[in-house]
Amino acid sequence: MLSMNRAAEHAAPEAKKIFWDAIGKMTIDDAQRILNGAPTAATDYSRTRLPPPLTLAFRPIVDRADERRSGPRDSTARLLGRAQAIPFLKTESYDLDRYVVGKALDGLFHVVGEEERKIRTDPGCPA
Repeated sequence: MLSMNRAAEHAAPEAKKIFWDAIGKMTIDDAQRILNGAPTAATDYSRTRLPPPLTLAFRPIVDRADERRSGPRDSTARLLGRAQAIPFLKTESYDLDRYVVGKALDGLFHVVGEEERKIRTDPGCPA
């Protein structure tokens, strides 16, 4: 589990460029909705538009980290081997790397949302 957390941490800097690109593509209407929106309007906007490019950026980093530490992947493969014996269980939908990337994105958006709340509460205070 620690190796999966470290992989997510290594992937987080990749998000910076993707966020800046998204800001550059934002329309005036998008900006107005964010400005007048909920305490996490910018985060919510990002959460609806950025998962595909973030997933593309994060996935190779998670894959490389997982290859270096085969423990989680080996354990998952053994567990899935056992699960395949259970009738009607769709084991092809279980993908450890997809899970790690998904959790990394969840964590990223959680942190961004908390920082956005702080900025909206006190714009003069550094986040």
